[in-house]
Amino acid sequence: MYIWELPDWPKFRWDDARLIGPLGIAHRKEGKLLGSMARLGFDLKLTAEVEAITEEALKSSEIEGEMLSRDSVRSSVARRLGVAEAALAPEDRKVEGIVEVTLDATKNYGAPLTRERLFGWHAALFPTGYSGLHRIKVGGWRDDANGPMQVVSGRVGKEKVHYQAPPAARVEAEMAAFLAWFEKPRTIDGIVHAAIAHLWFATIHPFDDGNGRIARALADMSLARSEQSPQRFYSLASQIRRERPQYYVTLEQTQKGDLDITERLLWFVDCFSAALDAAAEACKGVLRKSDFWQRHALTPLNDRQRKVINRFLDGFEGKLTAQKWKALAKCSMPTAQRDIKDLVDRGLLVRNEGGSKNTSYRIAEVPEEEAE
Repeated sequence: MYIWELPDWPKFRWDDARLIGPLGIAHRKEGKLLGSMARLGFDLKLTAEVEAITEEALKSSEIEGEMLSRDSVRSSVARRLGVAEAALAPEDRKVEGIVEVTLDATKNYGAPLTRERLFGWHAALFPTGYSGLHRIKVGGWRDDANGPMQVVSGRVGKEKVHYQAPPAARVEAEMAAFLAWFEKPRTIDGIVHAAIAHLWFATIHPFDDGNGRIARALADMSLARSEQSPQRFYSLASQIRRERPQYYVTLEQTQKGDLDITERLLWFVDCFSAALDAAAEACKGVLRKSDFWQRHALTPLNDRQRKVINRFLDGFEGKLTAQKWKALAKCSMPTAQRDIKDLVDRGLLVRNEGGSKNTSYRIAEVPEEEAE
């Protein structure tokens, strides 16, 4: 018996005592990341958002076995967010669809979630009316014309059936109940709400295909409502992709259990927390660069100095030497040495340990108390 067959479906329950610790950790990380991003200028913040949404669209598709071009996805995201210089790749209908859904879920998080909006998302994901070589019903609930809806994973010929969704005759009523719950004023934690939204929608599996991608978009939309922010700086789908085996294990266990979904919620909270860790690590370079230039906003520098410092703040490998400065700045050795000495004297560069023949320098770090 699956959970949707239980008499008290969909009255989920969970153990608050087991969730309170992991939720507290996740919310602290969430607040710290959003606080760090708030320090960034508009351009850097937009760049970080483009990267996060690109990752979300890519990995959400990859979980379903669909590999998209990163350049195409990034170009589509950049174009829609107004970063014209980053929008270089030609348009791709599949790419445009997943990007459109991902952005609509977060940018328009406050708009009501309706069946028509979900139908629009579904149509965007399958613009040709086909999933691979198979014709599917697009922009409408499934009809089970080809048999009951089963949720499977694994390659062709070695698929594993994790559970069977409710019959098509129940989908309309099931989705009406889900949509009414999603739009109700919240009385539960935002991360828990996102986890339930993902699980509940995935259980109903109302479409012929694309249910996983839409379930993840709904989780993103729920989180955006919780954060009251249309900007996204982390990718939940990327972390789910890393934990794909456990994703299916917990999904199957939940579907074949009772309506106590504590274990599934714990998995989701840990996944969300890990996604924040990954985002914080990825943003370190951006934040370091922002902090550096904020500290030295009034420091007079020549164009060569700004150019070379930016190259190293962007992650240029190796140590900074006068020889590298000469090559990067396209100047003479005496000029490179004067530029470097000037920055050392003013505390922007620090000399590393070593003899005169191996003299190298590093960017002066921002003190931790200033970076908090």
